[in-house]
Formats: sequence, structure tokens, C-alpha cells
Amino acid sequence: MYRTYLFVISLPFFLLFSCQEEKKLSESGAWIATKVEFADGFTIKKKGNLTLIEVHRAFAKEHAPFTYLVLEGHTEVPDALEVDAIIHFPIKKIVLTSTSQVPHLDMLGVPELLAGFPNLDLVSTASIRERIEEGKIQELGKGPLPNAELLLDLEPDWVMVSSLGDDPKLVELCQRAGVPAVLNGEYLERHPLGRAEWIKLTGALTGQEAKADSVFNTIKEEYQRALRAVAEEKQLQRPSVLSGVMYQDIWYAPGGDSWAADLLEKAGGDYLFKDQKRKGSTELSYEFVLDRALEADFWIGAADHVSLEEMEKSNHRYAAFKAFKKRKVYTYTAKKGETGGLMYFEEGYMRPDLVLKDLIKIFHPHLLPEHSLYFYTAL
Repeated sequence: MYRTYLFVISLPFFLLFSCQEEKKLSESGAWIATKVEFADGFTIKKKGNLTLIEVHRAFAKEHAPFTYLVLEGHTEVPDALEVDAIIHFPIKKIVLTSTSQVPHLDMLGVPELLAGFPNLDLVSTASIRERIEEGKIQELGKGPLPNAELLLDLEPDWVMVSSLGDDPKLVELCQRAGVPAVLNGEYLERHPLGRAEWIKLTGALTGQEAKADSVFNTIKEEYQRALRAVAEEKQLQRPSVLSGVMYQDIWYAPGGDSWAADLLEKAGGDYLFKDQKRKGSTELSYEFVLDRALEADFWIGAADHVSLEEMEKSNHRYAAFKAFKKRKVYTYTAKKGETGGLMYFEEGYMRPDLVLKDLIKIFHPHLLPEHSLYFYTAL
């Protein structure tokens, strides 16, 4: 049967599920778990032609798992199984809502499944851009939320909904229209490989589980190889690292428990805000940052500024920092798509191995002599 929820994020909304086509199936046999090594936000289990996906961390606050059942062919729904949505194979068209989800389809070799996406100009993945230029992907609006009418007109087999911001409001609309909506909480993963491992969830939803395992294992091996280069350096000197920029009077930087902070430390840096225990960004005063990081060796992640001169014009206080004076400021704007989208916010979360290698190259260039910066560039 389907479940009914009242879940509160910023505004209350209902996840309503209709009891449709309940069928019985023998429950003989045990569920076999798919190997998930680093992500702690989801699990996947299989039994015969059934795949059961549980999203344990869609939101920062604790909540009951969201459960999705994937059926192959004419397999019937187990009578005693309670789920939030049922997805039927074969999959012909889907809708995504976040750029970080887009590379999954490219890496799984199924870009043709994407039927709609909001803010198409933000998409940079080559195989998807090609289909956009051919008019094969519907623009779902340029606002903070996809246009619900356009989305539902596509009649997708499922929609992947980011649990960040206002996107969860889409779940109610999709479920009322009978469209399965799967919540994605990948941004809550602290371990860089944990975030990348969400490709296994997309693999399970598209019938590409073996390909997802292969892609992830390759990324994991490259990531771990880069880690070993740092670990085997016997006389490693950790440079001090500043990060973030100011908006109005607040300095926004990666929290000490964030994905970005973890990579800075693993790359052999000493992140100066690591004691600010936040999984997302942390808000700091300029005075605090000046006191803590005035003499920082490197400044990593200076938003999308294009030059030191432009950066100083935006805020003259940046020029006080040693890293600025020494021209040791790096940001993630090296790769852009045809319409200006930054690949770091699309491919970067799926390729922590490349982000890690970039940071190692910046901090300790002798450890990776053959690597050239991929996402990052010096201002």
C-alpha cells in the first residue's frame, strides 16, 4: 500500500499517495542488499524482479525513510510492502531538477532518457547539451522551481527531486498526478565518495546498476590513488587554507563538516575554518576571518570571480589577505559549458577524484607531476 505523510521543511506540505493497483506477490526469498560503501543517505535491496530503494537522509533533520519500489515487467506489488512510490520498467523518459544529477545519465550511457529540466542554460554536459540543441529536452522554466504544468505534460516515468531549497514542494504535485517522485539528498553526504555513490541510486532507477557500479569503482580507485600520494609523503608540510567570499557583511565559507572542507584536508591542506562544525556553508564575520586567516597561504574557492582586479573592485577588503597579495587565489571556473554553466557544480560532485587531484596539485604540485588543473584556475 502507499503511505500518506505530513512532512515539514520550510513550509508544511503533504505527500499524498493513492492506493492504486495493489497486487499480491509471494514474499518468499530474502532481500539482497546492493553494496553501498560511502554514502549513508540511501540503501538498495533486490529480490527477484523487485528493487527496493530507501532514502534515509533526504533532509538534515531526522525523518522516516522514503521508500521506492522498482518493478520489472509485469511483476506484482507485494501485499504487505508499504512504499512512497512505485516505478515500472522499462524507463523511457525522466525529469531531473539539479545539475549535479545530470552527469549520471551521461556516465550511465542513457542521456536520451532526459525529457525535461529547469534552467537548461545551466546544463553543460556535452551529450545532454547536444540533445538540448536538437530540441529533445523540454525547458521547464527559469525560476527557482520547475513549471509543474510543463513537467506533468511530459508524463515522465519518474522525477528526481532535490531535497535542497523549495524543490520538495514538487513531490506533492507529482504524486497527485500519479508521477513517481524520488527525493535526492546527495548534498548531505560529507564523504566525497558518498556523494558520488548516489549514481548507484540513479542506476537502480534506470536499469543500469552494473554500469553504475563500474563507473563508481573507477572513480573510487582514482580518488584513493590520489589519497595515497598524500599519505606516502613523509615530510608533508600542510599549507594554511582560507576559503569563501563575502556577500554584504557576511563571509560564507564551507563548514568544517562539509564535503569541500573534507577535500581540502585530504589534499594536504590545513583548512582554517575546520572547527566551524557545519555540513553546509558557515557564516562568519569579516573580523573573524581577518583574525584567523590573514596570513593564510592559499585562498581556495573565491566564488566565480574572474580576476584579482575584479575581485578587489567587488570588495576592497579582500586585498588585505596574504594569499591575495601573493596571487595564491584559486577558484573553480576553469571549465564552463557552452551557455556559461560551471562544470564544477555539475560534474564536480560526481568526480571528487578530479577535485582532489586539483587541490593536491595546488598545495603539493610535486606529488602529481602529470596532473593538470581540471576544475580550478588561479586568478
